[in-house]
Amino acid sequence: MEFETLPDPIRRPAARAAGFDPAHAWRLGWLAAICLAAAATLFTDEGGWPIWAALGAGAVPAFASLIFTREDERSQSLLLVLWAVGGALAAVLTGGVSGAMAAWCLAPVAAASIMNQSRRLAEGAALSLIGGCVAALTQLSGLAPPEPSGPLSFVLGFLALVTTGLGLAAGLLIGRRRQGARDDRNASEILALETLLDGLPHLAIAIKGQGQVTAVRGAPPPGVTTVDLVNRGLTGAAAPGDRQRLTAAIAAAHREGVASLTFNPALGVERIVAIDLVRVSPNQLVGVLRDVTAERNRETALDQARTDAEALAAGRARFLANMSHELRTPLNAIMGFSDIMRGRMFGPLSDRYGEYAELIHESGRHLLDLINDVLDMSKIEAERFELQRGIFDAREAVQAAMRLLRVQADTANVQLRGVLPPGELEVDADRRALKQIVLNLVSNALKFTPRGGQVTVTAHGYDGVLEIIVADTGVGISPEDLERLGRPYEQAGGVEQRAKGTGLGLSLVRAFAKLHGGEMTIESRLGAGTSVSVRLPVLLTPLRTAATEPMAVEDLTTPEEGPPAPPTANLGDNVIAFAPR
Repeated sequence: MEFETLPDPIRRPAARAAGFDPAHAWRLGWLAAICLAAAATLFTDEGGWPIWAALGAGAVPAFASLIFTREDERSQSLLLVLWAVGGALAAVLTGGVSGAMAAWCLAPVAAASIMNQSRRLAEGAALSLIGGCVAALTQLSGLAPPEPSGPLSFVLGFLALVTTGLGLAAGLLIGRRRQGARDDRNASEILALETLLDGLPHLAIAIKGQGQVTAVRGAPPPGVTTVDLVNRGLTGAAAPGDRQRLTAAIAAAHREGVASLTFNPALGVERIVAIDLVRVSPNQLVGVLRDVTAERNRETALDQARTDAEALAAGRARFLANMSHELRTPLNAIMGFSDIMRGRMFGPLSDRYGEYAELIHESGRHLLDLINDVLDMSKIEAERFELQRGIFDAREAVQAAMRLLRVQADTANVQLRGVLPPGELEVDADRRALKQIVLNLVSNALKFTPRGGQVTVTAHGYDGVLEIIVADTGVGISPEDLERLGRPYEQAGGVEQRAKGTGLGLSLVRAFAKLHGGEMTIESRLGAGTSVSVRLPVLLTPLRTAATEPMAVEDLTTPEEGPPAPPTANLGDNVIAFAPR
């Protein structure tokens, strides 16, 4: 809510249009009195040019005030000067300061009193003093005309006294009216302000000294009453255990200018009230009391929920760690015995039993990979995963991961190609994490690439960054699935693809990239394949530019149709191709 006060130049015309204007009436009365005096002068034998000149000098400022109604400072100053000149000239022409019209020397004071700005009174008084001094000096020097006598002297004296007196009376009336309007306006603003304060949802208080409450406005919080505050003071409204703290907060507000505190009220110790104090004068404070019980309960509930979530996460991490250990022990035995059976170390097996042993070993390997993924993700979520950094050639990790997936690519009849630089890619990173990144990306690409498709793994470096790109010619990813991928346990594709994993592959890739200070980005369109890029700021060896550096292309799969191609080297195109042995 805003309270606006109209400036005087705007209020005055409104008041003038609404009713009687004493200033305008005084100017008209001044001119009317001069006309009556001029008529009376016609019936006397003592009138001469000095009398007529004096009447004219007095009429000019009144007439000018009626014509020029502008109320800016310059116009009002010029009118006051005109009143001073006219009054002093009339007094000089009628005998000086002891003459009949000496009272007109006070005309600037009367004119200033009815003006819109009260500070003009000092200016009018100064001009009246100057005019009186001029009239006195002229009389003493003998330059003033003789003072009129007889009835004319009485008429002129009565005219000067009445017009000047009425001007001062009009100024007094205008001042009282202006003060009354100002008081009404202040009362209206105070009433509006009190209404606003009474409608506050909190309690505003004024405090004097060390806790004496002198005024209260607004709604008191539960456990606090306005009567208790006024009678017992601010400290008396608090619970006994909080009174010393509240006294210290009041002293701090007096000393530092502001202070804040929460306390339990005496009439509701289960509630929590906050108070904010501000110093407004050397011994005066203002404050706002508000109930913060709900906010504190909400914060307590949030803290408890956070503690419970952390405990749950810690328990889940311990559970996964224990379960992974308990599962690995029998799983290692299963894989070991199945490996012995596959190798027929204790005698021959029928083909069917050999096939079963192969399936047991393959299933155990798959289950072990899932357990490792879950364990790694639980460690990362618990912020307990530590990178084992070392300096090595990144090409070795990429090639090792690709060779592990060679059989899977052959089985799916998908061509797996690697594009690597012939020079070293020396990095400072976790070898296992880098290998896992390539394994997860290539495994995902193979799952979503149909038979006859292609998966290409590119590794190169620039400006200290190692970039690994895995691109496939598969079915692509829908925009809806693309937004979810990268979060733990989120999967895309159909039921067949989802059954092949846990949805941790891409989330682990993203997590490993972040642990190295890098990032992972995915670009895909339905029916146009997918490209996943991982950028890691781990490169140590500066590389030559691509224009002068050949790239090595390694094909790790054998096409379903036709014999494998022999090793070839095309030095003219700066490309080296290696076929599988």
